[in-house]
Amino acid sequence: MGSKSLFVVSFLFTLSFLFQLEAAKPNSNPQITVMGMVYCDICSNNSFSKHSYFLPGVEVRIDCMFKAISPRTTEQISFSVNRTTNKHGIYKLEVPSVDGVQCARDKAVGNSCRASLVSTSSSSCNIPGFRTTSDEISVKSRQANFCIYSLNALTYRPSKKDVALCGK
Repeated sequence: MGSKSLFVVSFLFTLSFLFQLEAAKPNSNPQITVMGMVYCDICSNNSFSKHSYFLPGVEVRIDCMFKAISPRTTEQISFSVNRTTNKHGIYKLEVPSVDGVQCARDKAVGNSCRASLVSTSSSSCNIPGFRTTSDEISVKSRQANFCIYSLNALTYRPSKKDVALCGK
């Protein structure tokens, strides 16, 4: 599975998460979710292959900057947090409601997030590949002021490529 396929998987996962939330009870407070995934690039070819797998227990640092806009002022809110991937290799951050922060589909509003690898619990796949990502898909729900920032995948690699498994 190449990088385009991984993008499609990531996008579909984001949409399924969004539909689950829309089915839940509506929330009047603004809500932003930041999420992404980490996988082992077993063949060290910068893509998700049939031998790749998602990594649980990876610590990821998430840095976000949001612009809060109100009638009298514009403020910038920045924060950094660490999250650990679940058994499916997914990390997620729920951003609490902040007055003036709007969901946005474009960079013009000035909201952005990025994720960086911190550490992994895997001994067999522990060499950082894609260490930092700032590319994101922003999906805004029909539900008032709810959106998901889905970040591109981060990767680790094994210390040696298995030539029998992956070829040269």
